[in-house]
Amino acid sequence: MRARLVSADGGPSIDLLKELTLFGRDEDCDVRLDHKSVSKIHCVIVKTDAGLLLRDLGSTNGTRVNGQRVRRAALSPNDTLAVANLKYVVKFGVELEKEEAGDAKAKKEAAAQLRRNALPDVYPEPKSPKG
Repeated sequence: MRARLVSADGGPSIDLLKELTLFGRDEDCDVRLDHKSVSKIHCVIVKTDAGLLLRDLGSTNGTRVNGQRVRRAALSPNDTLAVANLKYVVKFGVELEKEEAGDAKAKKEAAAQLRRNALPDVYPEPKSPKG
């Protein structure tokens, strides 16, 4: 199952590629969030057949799902996830496929709007006289 955390603050999205993804400030974390509000080892997200499971690992500033501080939670598509002060929207399953299909359609429409230059800056080579 593909899953992604889309930044609600305009930052980069995070693709959850592994079955178990560790979040924190520590260099050994799978997702390194270099922000002073994030604990060294903050939380973990586990992919299962049923979806995504989150567990806070005793972080100082907490982990919130839809505004509620949690120790453990099952994540649903379009849930908001706050790792300390960093906010994300959870996307997976059908919701992620819809988003990607919309992105592909938008790219295709943008490419169709670009037109090739009818008069390129290429000049024919001058013909040399036979001699």
